[in-house]
Amino acid sequence: MVQGAMDEPSAAPRRRRRSLAWDLTLLGLVGLVLLGALGAGAAALYRELYSPTAFVERYLELLSSGRAADALAIPGVAVSSADLAASGLDEYASDVLLRRDALAALGDVEVVGEEASGDTAHVTVAYTAGGHPGRTTFEVARSGFIGVVPTWRFATSPLAVLDLTVRGSMSFDVNGFALDKRQVSPDGLDADPTAPVSLLVFSPGIYSVSVDSEISATPGVAVLSDSPFADIPVKVQAEPTDEFVSVVQSSVAEFLSDCATQQVLQPTGCPFGYYVEDRIASLPEWTIAVQPTVTVEPDGADWKIPATQGVARITVQIQSLFDGSISEVVDDVPFVVTGDIEVLPDGTASIQITGIDAS
Repeated sequence: MVQGAMDEPSAAPRRRRRSLAWDLTLLGLVGLVLLGALGAGAAALYRELYSPTAFVERYLELLSSGRAADALAIPGVAVSSADLAASGLDEYASDVLLRRDALAALGDVEVVGEEASGDTAHVTVAYTAGGHPGRTTFEVARSGFIGVVPTWRFATSPLAVLDLTVRGSMSFDVNGFALDKRQVSPDGLDADPTAPVSLLVFSPGIYSVSVDSEISATPGVAVLSDSPFADIPVKVQAEPTDEFVSVVQSSVAEFLSDCATQQVLQPTGCPFGYYVEDRIASLPEWTIAVQPTVTVEPDGADWKIPATQGVARITVQIQSLFDGSISEVVDDVPFVVTGDIEVLPDGTASIQITGIDAS
């Protein structure tokens, strides 16, 4: 009985030790859960704010909201003439399109991949630009730290160069933003109308080039800029407007009418004439029996009137050298009219009409 009484008090310390161990185990598990939660939170925070993906998403967000100046201020976006030349791009490329007014809609942005290698990463993004689907891979590099979190910059600028050739007009629009070749060419007022102009653009972005003037027009060419620091060649050929063709037609008709007022067999500077072996007994009278219906075609930076046939009619009295008799001659004289049209610096056109007698 005495021995049993002495065993009972020793059970209580053992129960307390088991309870303490259990409490410590629970605390350890809670600590692990908290550490896991903190780790997950830190990882999520890094992904959302400090990762290469977050850096690229910020740039695309600025483009999507039309904040071109802020996007251009992102580290690694802006480039110098030396940077362009070193990459084989036109060092004189104009930055006139790096503005809100020249940006088109960018949406449905989704990061579809991130591959890190040391201090650099490649972030691939899918999107729609002006309704056109696209995909671009950006190269970013670690540029430093703010405390313990890294900062990033574009290792390759996301800008690209639009190498644009517009024929048939000195002026054109890009995404509705009006430009003139003389405004963006390094040659200024002496810009070659047939030479391409180089324009810096954002990637990604859609750029629609069109011409809409009194002389020429085009429905436009849409170009997707989806490759950072790349050269994008674009050629646009404007076509003559109906109003322009009508003006040219009127000029040709006026030219021929003036020719018809000359009461001679060979009107000076005109595409038609008449030859006789006898003597004329009256002044010749000319009319344009068939007015040529002209068309206008591109000719480098200018335009031309391709060969078009018309018919002049002469009425004249002829006296025979053989017997002196007089007869009236009415004859149709076919001719061909051509012409060169030069577009002047002020946007007007100088029309030079020529032609040949086709009889």
